[in-house]
Formats: sequence, structure tokens, C-alpha cells
Amino acid sequence: MFFYCFIKISAFIINGTNVDTSDIDIRGVTIETKQDIMGLSSFEQFEDRTTDTVIYGLKKFITLCLNSNPNVLEILGTRPEHLLVITKEGQLLRDNIDLFLSKKAIQSFGNYATAQLRRLQNALARDNYPLAEKEQHILNSILGQMEHLKRTYKSFTDSEISLYIDKSAKEEMDTEIFIDISLKHYPLRDLKNIYSDMNNIVKDYSKLNHRNSKKDELHLNKHAMHLIRLLVTGTEILEGKGINTYREKEREFFLDIRKGKYSYNEVFKMVDEYERRFKSAAENTSLPDEPDYKSVEELMIEIYGKMLL
Repeated sequence: MFFYCFIKISAFIINGTNVDTSDIDIRGVTIETKQDIMGLSSFEQFEDRTTDTVIYGLKKFITLCLNSNPNVLEILGTRPEHLLVITKEGQLLRDNIDLFLSKKAIQSFGNYATAQLRRLQNALARDNYPLAEKEQHILNSILGQMEHLKRTYKSFTDSEISLYIDKSAKEEMDTEIFIDISLKHYPLRDLKNIYSDMNNIVKDYSKLNHRNSKKDELHLNKHAMHLIRLLVTGTEILEGKGINTYREKEREFFLDIRKGKYSYNEVFKMVDEYERRFKSAAENTSLPDEPDYKSVEELMIEIYGKMLL
């Protein structure tokens, strides 16, 4: 039986960008069972795609927080009224948010924002660029995620996993993306996950070639909104203003982006300005280089200690 720390509802609700057609998704954290903590079994997360539910195990959740993962940090910064369940242990995590914050947010929020930007650029490029340039866009998207992959899985050098464009033997393509891999004693599951993440980028781009224009426009607007929201939230974290998931001040602005009230040229101009602010905040941040691992470990021991009594 799992012991929940806290559960929050829909990402769009908690950041204030929900519309009438928004789905409800559930995100939460649970303390693992005694068997998972001390025995041979293990638990990282529970996922149900039908109900769009993800419940993280405490250790997995804290590890992601220590790496400044935007998706889990927004859970810590959720407004109390958007939490379905909150326990003393969950509140203890929320009360100690500052322990998790560090300059790692520069890379994590920057990379997530870059990924959103690449998706938007790739989608808009599909009708205007020849195949060779489209292939270059896909490569740029993958390369933009390499630092994130190196941090998430066992690190590797650029020479150990190298991607590039070369002449293709396929009749329908002049050039295509190739990969050279030269790894020794590398965890198989990490390599599988790296390949899966890269493959998802390629698949996402392929889907754009078979899309419903109205539906796709809604998705592109959502990407544009997420892109700017990530830069705004990341900038505030780097400025020492904490994690403010619900964007009350920018809510109407974000909704206007999501509803397509701005052209993509206008969005890209805004992105340039928000990126400038993000970079300025990164250069001047007083956040530590690393999170407070020792205090976080003591916090985990305290929470697990109560569970095991």
C-alpha cells in the first residue's frame, strides 16, 4: 500500500493556462513500501496513460528535483488549492523547496525551452523547406537535447555518440542523419532510453507531416505557450524568486498565445526577449552551483524514518 505525500491536478490548471477543452491529468509523489525501501523490489513511478496519471516514488522524485527537472519542480510549486492530497511529509518537501534549487536550472529549463522552440520551428518548416533542410532541423533538435541526455543517463562524450548528416543510399533522400556509437561498458538500459528519446523526436516530426491543420495549429500554439512559460518560470527561479507554478500575472497573456492571438513571427520576437532575460538571470544568479545534497539526504532519512517506524 502506497503512502501518498501529495497529489496535484492538471498541469494547465496549476499554471493557470487551462481552457474548456483541457484534459485533467494527475501528478503525485508517494513514499515507497517497506519492501521497496529495504527489500529486493523497487519502485520508481506508476503511470496510467488512459487517465494521464503519473505517481513518482519519493527517491525518483527527489532525484529529478535535484536535477532541476521543470516538470517535477512545478509540482513542488503548486498552489495548495490545486492539491488533492497533502500529507505532513509532502508539506515537508514543499517547505524545503530551496534545498533543491541550483544553477542546474540554467541547463534544465534552457534545454526544455529549446526543445519546445525546435518543435515549433520544425513544424513551421515542414512546408517551406526541402527535405535536406528538414533533416537538418531534426538533427538540430536531437543535438539540442544532448546535454540533457548526458545528465539524465550515464554521461558520454561527443565522440562516443556522434550524429551527423551524410549522403543517403535511399532513393527518396539525398541526405539523412547518421549515428556513430563507440561505447564500452555502458548500461544497456541507458542506451535504450537515449535511443528512445532520439527516436521520439524523429517520430514527433514525422507526425507533423500527417496532421490535421486545425488540430496541429492548437498543438503549435500550446508549444509556443509552454516555451515562453518555461523561460519566465526559469528566469524567476534564477533570480531567487522561487517556483511560482501558477502564473497569475501572465495568465491572460499565456492564454492569448495558446488561442493563437499572436503570429508566430510575433512569438519568436517575444522568445528572443525572454531568452535575453533568462540568460541575464543565469549570468547574475546567486543560486549555488549544486543543490544542498546533504540537507536533502537528511530530509529523505527523516521521511523514510517515519515510514519505517
